[in-house]
Amino acid sequence: MTMRIDVISAVPDFFTSPLNTSILRRAQERKKVELYVHNLRDYAYDKHKQIDDKPFGGGPGMLLKPEPFFECIEKLKDQRKYDHVIFPTPGGMFYNQKLANQFSLAKNIMIIAGHYKGIDDRVRQKFATDEISVGNYILTGGEIAALIIIDSVVRLIPGVLNDSESALNDSLMDGDIIEAPYYTRPAVYKGMEVPEVLRSGNEKKIKMWKEEQSKILTEKWKKINNLE
Repeated sequence: MTMRIDVISAVPDFFTSPLNTSILRRAQERKKVELYVHNLRDYAYDKHKQIDDKPFGGGPGMLLKPEPFFECIEKLKDQRKYDHVIFPTPGGMFYNQKLANQFSLAKNIMIIAGHYKGIDDRVRQKFATDEISVGNYILTGGEIAALIIIDSVVRLIPGVLNDSESALNDSLMDGDIIEAPYYTRPAVYKGMEVPEVLRSGNEKKIKMWKEEQSKILTEKWKKINNLE
């Protein structure tokens, strides 16, 4: 099965480089995923191709208008069924590995990327099935959040990663657990030495060391993020 991801954006050029680089490019070349970015202006039919306007009730900034979104989304939904229509928003559910795993099982995903001050809320009300927050901070637009979601999902599709890049042992894949640190050659660099146990060849001791380091780093991570 090939996953399809459609993104609707006011600034589609933002995606040109990221979607054609590294693992995301490889996933498309291997026919594991199809990535489509739809230009919101293609669905604005007035002579000025206007996609934004001032918000009712006043206030700073401009809002993306509902009509182009409705035109684009309804056209796409007429062509196929979407398992998830994701709307990145500060008020959404915090994104985590569990959600990424869930999304990676889908066949068709749509992501609605906001920009400027935001999107007319009728778009969210009508179409969003999953409202997702990638963190408590301000971004230039929903395109950045969309890329985070795309990258975290696509790398989980079987056949995308090589064995050396396997996601199975990554931090947070198996619950709230942080991996032990990694080292490679040289064994000593600028006075900093790789732990002796990792060079010992003793698999049992190495396994015990990694488990202990993982436990220490996980406890530290939970503490600094107030997760205890």
